[in-house]
Amino acid sequence: MTAQLDTAWESRAQALADELEARGDLTDPAWKAAVAATPRHVLVPKVYEQGTTGEWHSVDVASPSGLDRVYSPTTLITALADRGTHHESISSSTKPDLMVRMLETLDVHDDHTVLEIGTGTGYNAALLTHRLGAERVFSVDLDVELIDPARERLASIGLHPTLVTRDGAEGLREYAPFDRIIATCSVPTVPRAWCDQLSDGGLLLADIKAGPTAGNLVLLRRDSDRIEGRFTDRWATFMQMRHQHEQPRTLHPPTDAGARTRTTNTPPDPWQHNRVVWFLAHFTGLPNGVRHGMRFDPDTRQPTAGTITAPDGSHAFVMLEPTPDGTWSVTESGPTPLWLAVEEAHQMWRAAGEPGWFCLGLTVTAGDQWVWIDEPHGKHQWSLTI
Repeated sequence: MTAQLDTAWESRAQALADELEARGDLTDPAWKAAVAATPRHVLVPKVYEQGTTGEWHSVDVASPSGLDRVYSPTTLITALADRGTHHESISSSTKPDLMVRMLETLDVHDDHTVLEIGTGTGYNAALLTHRLGAERVFSVDLDVELIDPARERLASIGLHPTLVTRDGAEGLREYAPFDRIIATCSVPTVPRAWCDQLSDGGLLLADIKAGPTAGNLVLLRRDSDRIEGRFTDRWATFMQMRHQHEQPRTLHPPTDAGARTRTTNTPPDPWQHNRVVWFLAHFTGLPNGVRHGMRFDPDTRQPTAGTITAPDGSHAFVMLEPTPDGTWSVTESGPTPLWLAVEEAHQMWRAAGEPGWFCLGLTVTAGDQWVWIDEPHGKHQWSLTI
């Protein structure tokens, strides 16, 4: 730790703060001061990168190149889990540009108490503590293996927020209510505990994902017995919130049985180029647990098709190169016509005036949660599964 602190991290942290301000991600002087004052390298002593072969390797954080990476607007993978056949990332330090945008969106005032769901490395807790003081910052994470090191690293730089090992869905009832709640993990619905622990008039910023990359950050305000708000203009995504004793979903291998090829007017890979449509497709027929991916040319290693796979083995792939008439070739197999749901979502999106994220909103009551376009009780609304 001493060797790391002897490096010229102050100039790097200041340069990061200046860069975030110049890019427009950072406008509040208080948050800029927090970024400049926080030694991120202390909070992320272990960083992993994935090579082109899929193998993970560690980054020497103390090296000049490692420090340059730490003090850049980059997401850092900080913990891996052994899945037997491969390693999987389970914790990260969020991109600083996204983190400060979220903090500014949350509209934190100096007298607020804040609950963070997903402590991770403790970097965001450090920014919050620098701004508000330790007595107003609370953070939870699932694993003691994350919480204890984060507490020690924060203490080593003089910061002592309240960190608790707990399933994030439970919140932190013993310290509620909170003026602000921020979740740095994705959830399919808003946990009831977060709503109950938010003060009346308080704000909650969460990443709602109906499926992989299918959703966005939503800023919700509590008004008596409901919380409601709109999705943010700029898209972002986080790792899914984990729970104790979680069992992996059973997936059947993709099947080619009964393959059906046709053309489609719906552009391929909406999870990259039209994420609103991809989100809406999860309300128009895509089953839970779908995954998207790409097919690659074995010789050039260039992508040739977007793919969707469902847990029941249903599969669809859409060629990225359009046909001469401007359509795309799609092949579906298995019992569920996956691309049909995407087509219906695309048609609905067009009929609704091609809305962007800020036209979409979310309402949460004690018994229901629903996504809507334009207004909570308008023509377009869909229930989230609670």
